[in-house]
Amino acid sequence: MEFYQKTAEEILEVLNTGPTGLSEREATQRLAIYGKNVLEKKKKRSPLNLFLSQFKDFLVFILVGAALISGFLGEWIDAVTITVILLINSLIGFIQAYRAEKAMEALSKMLSLYAVVIRDGKIKKIPAEELVPGDIVLIEAGEVIPADLRLLEAYQLKVDESLLTGESVPVSKQVEPISGEKLPVSEQKNMVFKGTFVTNGRGKGVVVATGMNTELGKIAKMVQQEDTKTPLQKRLTDFGKKLGVAILFICLLIFILGVLRDEEPLRMILTSVALAVAAVPEALPAVVTITLALGAKKMVALNALVRNLPAVETLGSVTFICTDKTGTLTQNKMTVREVFSFEKQTNYLFLCMALNNDIRLTEEGNPTGDPTEIALYEYAKENHFEKVELQKKFPRVFEIPFDPKRKAMTTVHKKENGYIVFTKGSLETILEKSAFILLEDKIVPLTEEIKKEISDKALEFAKKGMRVLAFSYKEIPEFFETETMESKLIFLGFCGMIDPPRKEVKEAIALCKSAGIKVVMITGDHPVTAWAIAKDLSIVEKDDPLDSALITGKELEEMSLEDFEKRVEKIKVYARTSPEQKLKIVKALQDKGQFVAMTGDGVNDAPALKKADIGVAMGSGTEVAKEASDLILLDDNFATITQAVKEGRRIYDNIRKFVKYTMTSNSGEIWTVALAPFLGLPLPLLPVHILWINLITDGLPGIALSGEREEKDIMQRPPRHPKESLFAHGLGIHIVWVGWLMGIVCLFIQGLAIKYNLHWQTMVFSVLCLSQLGHALAIRSEKESIFKIGLFSNKPLFYTIVFSVVLQLGIIYCPLFNKLFHTQPLSLRELIITFAASSIVFIAVEIEKLIKRRYKGISTKFKA
Repeated sequence: MEFYQKTAEEILEVLNTGPTGLSEREATQRLAIYGKNVLEKKKKRSPLNLFLSQFKDFLVFILVGAALISGFLGEWIDAVTITVILLINSLIGFIQAYRAEKAMEALSKMLSLYAVVIRDGKIKKIPAEELVPGDIVLIEAGEVIPADLRLLEAYQLKVDESLLTGESVPVSKQVEPISGEKLPVSEQKNMVFKGTFVTNGRGKGVVVATGMNTELGKIAKMVQQEDTKTPLQKRLTDFGKKLGVAILFICLLIFILGVLRDEEPLRMILTSVALAVAAVPEALPAVVTITLALGAKKMVALNALVRNLPAVETLGSVTFICTDKTGTLTQNKMTVREVFSFEKQTNYLFLCMALNNDIRLTEEGNPTGDPTEIALYEYAKENHFEKVELQKKFPRVFEIPFDPKRKAMTTVHKKENGYIVFTKGSLETILEKSAFILLEDKIVPLTEEIKKEISDKALEFAKKGMRVLAFSYKEIPEFFETETMESKLIFLGFCGMIDPPRKEVKEAIALCKSAGIKVVMITGDHPVTAWAIAKDLSIVEKDDPLDSALITGKELEEMSLEDFEKRVEKIKVYARTSPEQKLKIVKALQDKGQFVAMTGDGVNDAPALKKADIGVAMGSGTEVAKEASDLILLDDNFATITQAVKEGRRIYDNIRKFVKYTMTSNSGEIWTVALAPFLGLPLPLLPVHILWINLITDGLPGIALSGEREEKDIMQRPPRHPKESLFAHGLGIHIVWVGWLMGIVCLFIQGLAIKYNLHWQTMVFSVLCLSQLGHALAIRSEKESIFKIGLFSNKPLFYTIVFSVVLQLGIIYCPLFNKLFHTQPLSLRELIITFAASSIVFIAVEIEKLIKRRYKGISTKFKA
C-alpha cells in the first residue's frame, strides 16, 4: 500500500513514531541510515583535478610539444617562455572554474531550509537536511515543505504544487486516506511534497521520504547527466585540430625549402619551431577564458548567474526563447485592475474584499496567503478599507472555505443588529446563488437582462486577459449554520484581476525581434488570458491568426511529434500547458534546426532545461532546476535574458576579433619567412625575433581586445548559425590577404634596405611587430572607423599598444637587448621609414571597412 492509502494511525505505526515525535537519539541513528535530507549533486572535482583539466585542449598539446622541442634544441628561453604562458593560461582557467563552483556552493547555502519538528515531545527548529523518516513536522502558510509528508492534521491547508505538477492553483489538503493505485502527485490530497509551498492554513505531518527518495529527488536523478559541448567549445576544438595540421605542413615546407637553399639544417629546425610557436595562438585559451569570465562577471551585475562559462557565448546563437509567463514576463503579483458594480458607493463590495479572505499579516505588517486574496486585501486597503480595523467591528463567526467544486467562499460576520454574510467566487457561481442586486444603492430583483449585461461586461474583462471574481452579500437577523447560507444573495459586482506584465519586458521583446529571435510564451493560463497578455507584450501581432499562433496543452498532448513539428515554428503562445510538455516543445524546435533557450523553475522543468541549448532557471526556483540550467536569473526577469543574449553576442564578436588579430599576425610572419627564399632574399627573421613578436603582440593586446564594446548593430542582426565557422563572414579571407600584405611590406622593406645598405633585419623585425599593433587598432570594429569610435574608447588596448611600442624601441636602442636580440640602433631616417611602412596595414584595413560601409549603404538603397 502507498502512504496516501493508509490512515494516520497506520502511518505512525509503520514508521515507528508517535505524536511526541522521535527522540534525538533515534533521529541521529536514522540520519546515519537514511542520510541527509538533501539532493545529491555531481561529485565535486578537486582543485588539482580542476587545474589539470585546463590542459585538455589540442592547442595546449601543440604548445607543450613546441616547448619540449625548444628545450631539446637548447632554446631554453623559448621553452621557458612557452611554459610560463601555458601555466598562466591554465591558472586563469582554474581560478574561474574554482570561483564558479564556489559561487554555486554559496547559492546553495543561501537556499538552505529549516523545519519545525516535534522531538522528545518538544517543538524544535532544525536544519531541514537533518530530517529523517518518522519526524513529526509542523507547517504553516508561507513555508516551503522540507520533505515528503503524510498529513496528520490539516486546517484550511492549501499548498502550491506547481513546481511538481505545473498546476498554478493551490491544492486544498485533507487528512483522510485516499483509495486508488499509483495516483499521480496531483491527486494525493493527504500528502505534501518537498519543495512545494504552503499558501494558506497550517498542518502537521510525518516524514515519509527524504533526499533523493522524495518526489523532488526522483526527478533530480533524471537531469544528472554529462553536459554537452557548446558551439564555442566545438568551434575551438575543430579550429585547433585544423590549425595543428596546417602548422606541421607549413613548418615542414619551410624546413625543406631552407635546406634546398643550403641553409644550416639546425638553424632551419629552430626557425621552423619558432614559426610553429608563432603560428599557434597560445593566448587564445587565456583570452577566451578571460573574455567569458569578464562577461559572466558583468552578467551577475545584470542579475544573471552563469553556471557554465562557455554558455555565455552560446546565448549569441539563440533563435527561440521559450519563456514562462508568471514571474518572468509578469510581476508574479495578482493585481485588481478594474472593478464593475452598479452600486454607487461600493462600500459593501470593499467590505467583502477586505473581510472575505484568510490573509494573515506578518510581524512587519506584510500580508501572506493566497495571491488572489492578497490582491483583494491590498485593493480594499488602497480604498481605505483596512481589514485589521474592520475585523474589530465585524468579527468573523463562521466560514465555509473555498471548495473547487462549489467555486465559492463564504464568511459570516457579527454586526450591531444581526449578521452579514459575504460570498465571493466565480461569476457563474455568484450569479447562480444571487436573487437580488444592489442597483444604485437599492436592492432589486436580479433579472435575466441584468445577468446578460453583467456577463457581457465580464467577457470584456476576460478579453483583456483579466481573471474575473464576483462578490455578493446578505444580512440576516440570526445566525444558523444551514445549507441555505449561500442562497438568495445580493449581487455586488465583480473585479478584473491580472498579473501585470513587467514594464521593461515589452521593450526587451521588441529588442529580441530586431535581433531575429522569436519569443514564445508558455503558461498554464486560459487561452483567452494567455492571448491577451501575449498581445499586450507584442509577442503576437495584430494580424497573427489565433488558430495557428496558439495551441493548448490538450491539443499538444493529442498531437504527434511529426505533426507538431510542422506547426512548431509558427506557434507563439502555449496555453493550459504542463511543465512536462516543455520537453516536447524543445525537441520539436531542435529537430527543426532551431537553437533554443528555455526558462523554468520547477522540478518538472528540469529535463527540458537540460535538453535545451540554453537552460535558464529562475532564482526563486527549485535547486533541481538550477542544477539543470546554464544560467540563473536572480531577478526572474525576462529582460535579463535579453541583456544576456546581447552580452553573449559581444563576447563572441570579441573572440572573433582576437582570432582575426592573432591569426593575421601569424599569417604575416609565415608569409614573410616563406616567401623570402622565392624572392632570393636571406631569412628575414631569427627565431628569437619571431618569439619576441609573438610575445608582445599576441598577449596583452589580445586580452585588451576582449574588453571591446559591442557594435552598434549587435541586436539588429540575425542570430548566427550554431554550426557557423569561426572564419565565416569574410574573416578567413581577411586573415589571408592582410597577412599577405604584411609579409609583402616586410619583404619590400628588406629588399630596399639591403639595396641601400641599411639595418635591414632590425627594420623588418620592427615593421612586422608594429604592423601587427596597428592592425589591432584597426579591427576594433567590423565596419566603423577607429577615428569614429575613438582611440580612447578602449583605453586598456590603447595603453597596451603604446607600452608594446616602447618595448620594441627598447629592443632597438638598448645595448643589452641589442646583444640578446641581434638588433642594431636605427637612424632617424630608418626609423621614419619603419613607422611609415608599418602604417600601410592599418590604412589598408581602414579602407576595407570604408568599402564595407559604402557597399552596405548601396545595398540598403537597392533593397528599398
